[in-house]
Amino acid sequence: MSETDDRPLAGYLVVSIEQAIAAPYCTRLMADQGARVVKVERPDGGDFARGYDTRVRGEASHFIWCNRSKESLALDLKDADSVVKLRQLIDRADVFIQNLAPGAAEKLGLAPEQLRQTNPRLVTCTISGFGDSGPYSRNKAYDLLIQAESGFLSTTGTADAPAKAGISIADICAGVTAYNTILAALLKRGRTGQGDHIDVSMLEAMAEWMGYPLYYSFDGAPPPVPAGAGHATIFPYGPFPAADGTVLFGLQNDREWVSFCNTVLERPEMATDTRFQGNAGRASHRDEIDQVIRERLASLTKAQTMELMKSAGIATAEVRDMADVWAHPQLAARQRWDEIETPAGRVPTLRPVSGDGWQPRMDPVPSLGEQTDKILREIEGFNNPSESSQERKQ
Repeated sequence: MSETDDRPLAGYLVVSIEQAIAAPYCTRLMADQGARVVKVERPDGGDFARGYDTRVRGEASHFIWCNRSKESLALDLKDADSVVKLRQLIDRADVFIQNLAPGAAEKLGLAPEQLRQTNPRLVTCTISGFGDSGPYSRNKAYDLLIQAESGFLSTTGTADAPAKAGISIADICAGVTAYNTILAALLKRGRTGQGDHIDVSMLEAMAEWMGYPLYYSFDGAPPPVPAGAGHATIFPYGPFPAADGTVLFGLQNDREWVSFCNTVLERPEMATDTRFQGNAGRASHRDEIDQVIRERLASLTKAQTMELMKSAGIATAEVRDMADVWAHPQLAARQRWDEIETPAGRVPTLRPVSGDGWQPRMDPVPSLGEQTDKILREIEGFNNPSESSQERKQ
């Protein structure tokens, strides 16, 4: 890190015993903003996400996504001396994160209250499936299990066939929740000088994101009905077939409905039909409206449909696959693509959002244990101020 690094988290040291997605995504967000992140991994294979697949020139897609700009420290935490070295590193850290199995950190002597005895300014964060208390606290938790437990699966797919999210939404949700709360704790520490502990439950993080369907079914009301790629309570909203493919669009209010009827459907009488007034009216007559839409779009190509939507002021989108996203003209126009080094060579990556006054950190994805020797020398130098200072300058 340069002495003139003006990224928001420049100068902060984050130590993380992490694997899979939730904690690694959280720390990657911190690394993007300039934090130094030391990723502690097992020597015998490291973060098991390294082996999820081999789609990025032999490297795993999840791992490449979540682990740029980090340093990999391979330590056998079954070895007491390695745990001592880790404690010495954490004593210098600003943040310590772990998503080990429930109770594992405590067995290693890495409980939050123990760590703050020697580093009172330390912010600690535990990420688990169900939190550190309650009847589920010791249960294993994977992304799909949390999608089920949080009610998310009850809102996806169709009534006959629930569908999981195509991404690890529960892990990502927990990672973002941890990131936001850690930043808040660091701001608080700036006022009080004291660290804090954050207990992030994947279930609770996802339950927060489920706020709309929870309130929609408030006081025993029927929950939203799964609507596939459509919307459970807003209509028309979702994908519809045109003559040569699928278009996706959505209406939000009566003004857009009138324009849609006049310009796209060419059925002005539907715009004034009292049955279709308000979103509740349209949603309760969705089958009748759906038939009219399908009949109209069957005679139009995707391009013609989208042009009519644009003329009517209706929001629309192309249903893109991954190849389309890599080539998305808007991302290209805004220069959102960059490259990073990985153990498999340079690969493209999406640049994270940053302010006008700084650029995100875009350092390499480390190979397993790549910085182990350097970090161990640094730890040894903690008891030798001159050596430690020299290490920091490198």
